[in-house]
Amino acid sequence: MRIGLVGTGRIGASHAAALAARPDVTELVLSDVDRERATDVAATVEATVVDDIGPLLAPGALDGLVVAAATTAHPALITAGVRAGIPVFCEKPVAPDVPGTVEVLREVTRASVPVQIGFMRRFDPGYTRARRALRDGSLGELHRVHAVTCDAAPPPAGYVPQSGGIFRDCHVHDFDAVRWVTGREFTEVTAFGANRGAAYFAEAGDVDTTAAVLRMDDQTVVTLQGSRYNGAGYDVRLELAGSEGTVAVGLDDHSALVSAEPGADFPRGEPFREFWPRFTPAYEAEIAEFLRVAKDQAPSPCTVEDALEAVLVAEAADRSMREGRAVRLSEVRPG
Repeated sequence: MRIGLVGTGRIGASHAAALAARPDVTELVLSDVDRERATDVAATVEATVVDDIGPLLAPGALDGLVVAAATTAHPALITAGVRAGIPVFCEKPVAPDVPGTVEVLREVTRASVPVQIGFMRRFDPGYTRARRALRDGSLGELHRVHAVTCDAAPPPAGYVPQSGGIFRDCHVHDFDAVRWVTGREFTEVTAFGANRGAAYFAEAGDVDTTAAVLRMDDQTVVTLQGSRYNGAGYDVRLELAGSEGTVAVGLDDHSALVSAEPGADFPRGEPFREFWPRFTPAYEAEIAEFLRVAKDQAPSPCTVEDALEAVLVAEAADRSMREGRAVRLSEVRPG
């Protein structure tokens, strides 16, 4: 397979390594606005580099396109890929806002070409097992869900103004994961935020600390908490509590929390400090699945429609925080 990859920053470089390790990828072509960065990555994975991606987006030029460029470039790259009949894998988000996401969805629907969006938690073994436990009845009737995403250290000041805010940039992963694990849809959000750290979050109109209560279409209550400042480490968890049992994702020897109980020695390992080491197997699995999608051996496991639903929850959460009220999903859903 001949695969093109646009964007060789931190996550793009990691995707390049995952692609290069696949025996079915016979040629990997990289492109980036920073040619030097692309060249450095290419040297580590034995790929070629091109400055002009136009020829890559011609019909038949590629078997698959992986997009890890800046968010503002996502809509044009996805659209160009599907118009050329090329299956596309794109990191979240699909577009910087809801209208842009809807327009990409229209293009993808018209083209009828598979697009997979990079919500890697769908491929994490813990999330997969939690989903299975709920579906096979091990947990009984689901009563409540709790999601946590906390960064060990905040992103750079220059990143925050273009991030879309913590609910769209960070918690969108929680929203997608809860939808995928439970098989239910969100209907209402009440969200809160605070600034407890650097001034650049507030200056950008963002917050660094979050909490939310959400309701799903079967009346299940979901609670959420997050932070850009979690000195103990990178903490991503999901708890499902049912009538017959409770299961927790992310509770292992790398957990970024300790027990205050006398004699407790859990966890025994070192906490993760960032997302890639925590989710390496998931990232590798989603790329492997994308190659199956590109070969027409499987449907997209995370569609543009899925991405839109997660973004709508993030939009509702952001509006709720700013307006100080509960926001129903129907208020932000496009007509």
